Amino acid sequence: MKKIVPVLTAVSLIILIAAGFVGFQVLERYMPTKERADLAEVYHVSGDETAIIYNYEQQEQTGIYENGQTYLPISWVNDHINERFYWDSIEDLLVYALPDQIVYADAETKGSNGAPLLLVKDEEVYLTLGLIANYTDVQIQAFDSGDGKRVLINDWGARNVARVKKNTSLRIKGGVKSKIVTDLGRDDTVTVIDTMEKWSRVASPDGNVGYVENKRLSDVESQKFSGNFEAPVYKSTSMSGKIVLGWHQVTTQDGNNSFDSVVTKTKGMNVISPTWFSLTDNNGNYKSLASKDYVAKAHAKGLQVWALIDNFSADVQTETLLASTSTRRKLIDSLIADVGKYDLDGLNLDFESLKKEAGVHYIEFIRELSIPCRQKGIILSVDNYVPAGYNSFYDLREQGIVADYVIMMGYDEHFAGGEAGSVSSINYVKNGIAGMLENVPREKLIGGVPFYTRLWTEAGDGTITSKAMGIAEEKRWVDNNQVELTWQADTAQYYGEVQTSDGAQFLWMEEERSLKEKMNVIRQNDLAGVACWKLGFEDSAAWDSIQWN
Repeated sequence: MKKIVPVLTAVSLIILIAAGFVGFQVLERYMPTKERADLAEVYHVSGDETAIIYNYEQQEQTGIYENGQTYLPISWVNDHINERFYWDSIEDLLVYALPDQIVYADAETKGSNGAPLLLVKDEEVYLTLGLIANYTDVQIQAFDSGDGKRVLINDWGARNVARVKKNTSLRIKGGVKSKIVTDLGRDDTVTVIDTMEKWSRVASPDGNVGYVENKRLSDVESQKFSGNFEAPVYKSTSMSGKIVLGWHQVTTQDGNNSFDSVVTKTKGMNVISPTWFSLTDNNGNYKSLASKDYVAKAHAKGLQVWALIDNFSADVQTETLLASTSTRRKLIDSLIADVGKYDLDGLNLDFESLKKEAGVHYIEFIRELSIPCRQKGIILSVDNYVPAGYNSFYDLREQGIVADYVIMMGYDEHFAGGEAGSVSSINYVKNGIAGMLENVPREKLIGGVPFYTRLWTEAGDGTITSKAMGIAEEKRWVDNNQVELTWQADTAQYYGEVQTSDGAQFLWMEEERSLKEKMNVIRQNDLAGVACWKLGFEDSAAWDSIQWN
């Protein structure tokens, strides 16, 4: 018996040690850690770098804390919250176009606190939060003391929130072993970004984003957040009633003499747009074919005159021309002076074949030109291709805000040098208008229709060429060649083909029936009007289809 007692004691001691070890392991596994996170590591910043957290997602780019305030890169601001901050890298000038004025700033411009409004570092421009907030409808909160500097930017609107039921910790990840980002006190209100089974991703009152246990939170509620920002109003000048516009191609001064002949056969047209102004170089100069007599004749017939300006010259690189603020100003001043000189009612921009890098300069040009147009009651219209991925930089949404009318050129679906096909099939028009309406208000959108088609010729070697052919001419071609026509429901056009000594010739016709189909789409979408390219190509029957009644 005496020998058994030590053995039992030893066994009990082993059991106690084992139990203690297991208990320690369990405690080690489930006891919440009190280790604090390094906020600089959490937000991947160091020194005066400032993390940008937009709608609770950290961005790749960072800001700068300098002069006692936070600055954000203009490239990030443009891409995410306000594209209207325009940086002229040629003249080192910040430009902001408001509805009635243009605001300028450079590296020497100081804010009310005496600090620069912008910084230029390593080929990047940085704007102060105060400057951004003055012109941008977002919520901005800066947390710039200590390590882990960050700025939280949020769009206004409804967010999910919850109350903290008892003191707890916000952690880097879900799990009690994750390091603590910050402390949460009882009755603190957090923004609930995402809810999982046991943990929720939240934003704390002190501008940190992390995870908290669901059991520490009250029921989630939706709360609406809004600011007191007053968005600028870009008032439009518009015509009463629907617009029926005809483009009049004028290539010489004598071309103005054709006014009477091209207007005679029209019906219901209330705007004529002569192609008078053509850019000639990258310095803002242009050739003018404008005529006071022409305008007087048009006004006598009840027509408004919207002079067109184009960038078609090979000597013009639009991305260079419009990149200079001084050059844009010179061009705008010249155009507005000619508007007054010739008593014009409007301007029509027809800038085509732009390179992607020209896009930001082009839309800034439209913004700046819209200011004197708005002030003087001059109608500003802008011509555009049918929307597609390759031309998205034309920025239809911004055009729809600052311009008075946006015109969709609903043609050139198939063009010279490309594959043979319809110039303007009905689905091309339908889809184009639907795409435009995603960004442009219908009361500003004008649908462009063609008074022409293309006669395609396929030679024996398979080479395909084409030439533009007006409605009147195409009808003569059909009659002269005794072409049998077939109505195609998928294009809503008559199709015809014939063998000639030059090879197989074929065309998809534009005439009164096809135009009526397009006009029906324009009516059904209640657009602002219709525009026709070009006067002189049509016959009188075409105008019977271009009516609103």
